[in-house]
Amino acid sequence: MTTPAVNRPERIPAWRALAHRQSWRHFAYVNVAMLLAPFAFTWTVTTVSLIGGLLVTVVGLFVPGAMVVAGRGWGAMYRGLARGLLGADVAAPPRRRRRTSVSGSLWAMLTDAPGWRALLFGAVSLPVAIVSFTVSWTFLALGVGGVTHWAWSWSLPTQVGWDGQMHRGAQINGGWFFDTPGRQLLLVAIGAVSLLVWVVVNRAAADVWRWLTASMLAPTATELRVAALEESRSRTVEDADARLRRIERELHDGTQARLVAVAMQLGEAKELLGTAPAEASDLLETAHASTKETLAELREIARTIRPPALEAGLEVALETLAARSAIPVRLHATRSDGATHASPAAETIVYFGVAELITNATKHADATRVDVELVQRPGALHVTVRDDGRGGAVVVPPAAGPGWSGTGLAGLAERVRSVDGTLTIDSPHGGPTVVTVTVPVQAG
Repeated sequence: MTTPAVNRPERIPAWRALAHRQSWRHFAYVNVAMLLAPFAFTWTVTTVSLIGGLLVTVVGLFVPGAMVVAGRGWGAMYRGLARGLLGADVAAPPRRRRRTSVSGSLWAMLTDAPGWRALLFGAVSLPVAIVSFTVSWTFLALGVGGVTHWAWSWSLPTQVGWDGQMHRGAQINGGWFFDTPGRQLLLVAIGAVSLLVWVVVNRAAADVWRWLTASMLAPTATELRVAALEESRSRTVEDADARLRRIERELHDGTQARLVAVAMQLGEAKELLGTAPAEASDLLETAHASTKETLAELREIARTIRPPALEAGLEVALETLAARSAIPVRLHATRSDGATHASPAAETIVYFGVAELITNATKHADATRVDVELVQRPGALHVTVRDDGRGGAVVVPPAAGPGWSGTGLAGLAERVRSVDGTLTIDSPHGGPTVVTVTVPVQAG
């Protein structure tokens, strides 16, 4: 698991840090962590014990399963503390997916990785909290006591020292007292050094807690990738639903109305064949024209689902795109050894992507030439589109919402991500623009 990078607050010299709020925030975290650690540790031990004790009952496993998921709450609390007191902004893991089946829900609860990492954090937090709390308070007490000893040593009871005389004050080795001016100054110096060490101790403890928080409570790269893929696929499904509704409206409001009109015209022509052949002929002519327009509409609707040109293969379809372009387009296609035939979904994404990029180069980039390179490799389709336009192309996602249909570069990026593909754009101002799309051959 890769540990995410965590921003660290600015380092302050130890001699200044004593009066700086950063040191006292570190100290506050050490104390709060000590208060929480026993409860977090107990939660972890109880969860593991319940899983071991309730393995024989499927229903009983829901209790520790819920406790594993509740571990996310501990993680959220510790991330909040790290953000507020340590200045470490650690991202939260993706939300848990809901399962429809009972067995699926139970398995998802018991194998919830962020929950288990939070429980592991709870187990580790106890020894770390004890050590950091003890060492921090030891140096703080020694520092404050040493610096202020001269002011309160008079209140200590008198005791017999090594020399047989009565002394008052702090002592070491059972009889050596800090009760002379020179020894008082020595103790002040020891206390001052202890306070500086206390700052360093708190800073080191804060670094350890930051590292633990980032290592155990942040999402892994795989979790982020899966979450992004799921979100992208969800948007793609919404996009597909929106397209289906649009097609339904077009068929209902346009094509169906035309076909009804054609049926009525044919009915009238049938009635007029015997009495008014000329009028019947006009009606048949009108019905014929309407039928051709309806067929054109149906072809246009079908083209938005899967271009007919793809029936002859992706390379042929791209050659057709290049031939129809308003500016010169050069296509270079290669196929590596072992490359398998791409799925219809992968070919459709690449086809519409190249069409979109050629359109952008023509309409928006003032390009005079486009180069398209298609490489079919084992497991993936790679296409690179390069134009000599003015550059400056960026992906600006529109406001996403239910029924959103992605268009332009944002829509292309969304469609590519929905199949776990990648899209990269290199478009400096002044050009050229180079867009590379990679999709798995079994996309869809």
